[in-house]
Amino acid sequence: MLLVNPKATTTNYRTRDVLIRALGAAVDLVVEETAYRGHAAALAATAHAKGFDLVAVLGGDGTINETVNGLLAPLDVAESGAAGRPGLIVIPGGSANVFARALGLPNEPVEATGAALEALREGRRRVVGLGQALWEGESRYFTFCSGMGYDAEVIRAVEGLRGAGLRATPGRYVATAVRHFFMTDRRQAAMTIEGPGIPKAPHVYMAIVSNTTPWSYIGNRPVHPTPWAGFETGLDLLGLQRMGLPAMLHVIPQILGDRETLPSGRDLVQLHDEAEFTLTATRPAAFQLDGDYLGERERVTFRSIPNALQVLV
Repeated sequence: MLLVNPKATTTNYRTRDVLIRALGAAVDLVVEETAYRGHAAALAATAHAKGFDLVAVLGGDGTINETVNGLLAPLDVAESGAAGRPGLIVIPGGSANVFARALGLPNEPVEATGAALEALREGRRRVVGLGQALWEGESRYFTFCSGMGYDAEVIRAVEGLRGAGLRATPGRYVATAVRHFFMTDRRQAAMTIEGPGIPKAPHVYMAIVSNTTPWSYIGNRPVHPTPWAGFETGLDLLGLQRMGLPAMLHVIPQILGDRETLPSGRDLVQLHDEAEFTLTATRPAAFQLDGDYLGERERVTFRSIPNALQVLV
């Protein structure tokens, strides 16, 4: 089954037609277009229930996240493992395509389709771990990142601009982040990080939770707040206990570009390869998952789900 987001940022009808023809020549193909938020998850769950071997998705990180959540019913992850559900083919069609690029796939839909067909012919599949966020009786998986605080506030603001008809370009994200920095509360840190075997870390303004690296891209430039994160390890975290301008000017150069060393600073909280931890907030804090704003939360638990998904790469 191929799931197509017709509103994907970097594709058009002609590109979609080329991809459908190429995939249709190699496999018995069913094509479904997403029509509303959550539709990709419902379609992917149907594909899983009907025994499809593969689910391909043409769209951005949000559509891919929905598809993954549809493939992974909460009750069957531990029981069946990655082999018990369809393999995933990722065809990037969004503005950032972080998950696809973290997998090493081309950041262009036609080239990515060619890579997927080659992987299909050669039987290449990679098993990756995912993250899971749990809050107030709800849960959702994420492929590359989640977070609470300032970064989620920026995503909320950009989603508002997109709702007004503006495109989510790298420049717009940067401009929104700079503008919103002077609007966020930088005097009263609301969050605390704690977990099994993890020293309690209070007074956190912003927490980035990573399942892999990079965390995001600014154009073609990767952003690496947690450079040791990976699909084969547990979850990583970078927390900021200071949000003043000097602190930000110290951290930002350390996370831009290709880096393998951890950011340094006495006001940073860093976790690596953790199975579980919890963020609690004294007041509702903005919450995002794979770049999708999910409202304000006061408590979210994050878990690593190893060997959760097969991806053709």
